[in-house]
Amino acid sequence: MMLGKVVGNVVSTAKLPILQGLKIMVVQPLDGERRPKGQTILAFDMVQAGVGDTVLVIDEGNSCRTILGDPQAPIRMLIVGIVDEIEQ
Repeated sequence: MMLGKVVGNVVSTAKLPILQGLKIMVVQPLDGERRPKGQTILAFDMVQAGVGDTVLVIDEGNSCRTILGDPQAPIRMLIVGIVDEIEQ
C-alpha cells in the first residue's frame, strides 16, 4: 500500500464492463514526509477521491481483483482510502 496525492483525473469513454463506474485518477506517490516520490501513476478510485486528496493506494493486482470481486479484472492500482490526518 502507498500514500499518494490525487493530482488529476482521466476521462475514458470506453472501459471494460467490470471497470464501468470507476473513476481513473492520476496519483503522485508520496514519501513518509509527504514529498513527491517518483512518477505519477494511474489508479481506479473506489472511495470518491478528488483532486488534492491524500489517498491510500493498493499496488497489488490480486488484492484489487479481490476487492472488485472479479478474479479476471485487468487492474493493478486501486484507491481504497482518503487520508484525513497523518500523525508521526
